[in-house]
Amino acid sequence: MSNSKTHILVTGASRGIGKAIVESLVQDNVSVVGQSTAGDDDLLAADFTRDGAAGLLWQQALERLDGRIDVLVNNAGLFQPNPLAADDWLESWDRTMTINLTASAELCRLAVLHFQQHDEPGRIVNIASRAAYRGDSPDHWHYAASKGGMVAMTKTIARAYARNGILAFAICPGFTMTGMAEDYLESRGGDKLLADIPLGRVAQPAEIASIARYCALDAPPSMTGAVLDANGASFVR
Repeated sequence: MSNSKTHILVTGASRGIGKAIVESLVQDNVSVVGQSTAGDDDLLAADFTRDGAAGLLWQQALERLDGRIDVLVNNAGLFQPNPLAADDWLESWDRTMTINLTASAELCRLAVLHFQQHDEPGRIVNIASRAAYRGDSPDHWHYAASKGGMVAMTKTIARAYARNGILAFAICPGFTMTGMAEDYLESRGGDKLLADIPLGRVAQPAEIASIARYCALDAPPSMTGAVLDANGASFVR
């Protein structure tokens, strides 16, 4: 990145991976604004199930960051079971897609337009999932599909705008010790799932955050389009 102060927007920053990313980025040459649904702890509030929420968040972040955003980190996501026989299956599918993929796409679009308008380089870091490649449980079709879409979108952005200095990266964590993963591990039998991870444990949020920080600030331009796995060798491509 340039020597000037880097301005970064991170979604889903109230806990888990997003909170760890913000904490990893707080340093002298970086100014970070985070988002959460409720907007607690000085975070900007944005409920991505509401029409226009992504655009409003972008404008509020620009105001907070002196009119410039250099890096977008899309981390906000929903991971809830959606059994095939559920009466509200389609509603649950749409909600997950809206939060995990559509809101991220809206913000990516705004970021690319912003970078182009100012004729400046910029970076996008999308937090996807191992599920994008491996798939997920029978109750999580929607989650796997949303993360697969995020990876495809990231690759498309990287290919389309690299000549303009607009770089895009995707990170695909496996199980990470967040509130969502803890509930899932407990419900699915943690010991059995851990046995499928050669490393013998799930990732810590700080580990994923260190990868996100690298992509946001230090990764060389030739890495654009890269999809980085962090799953303890539970899925190796």
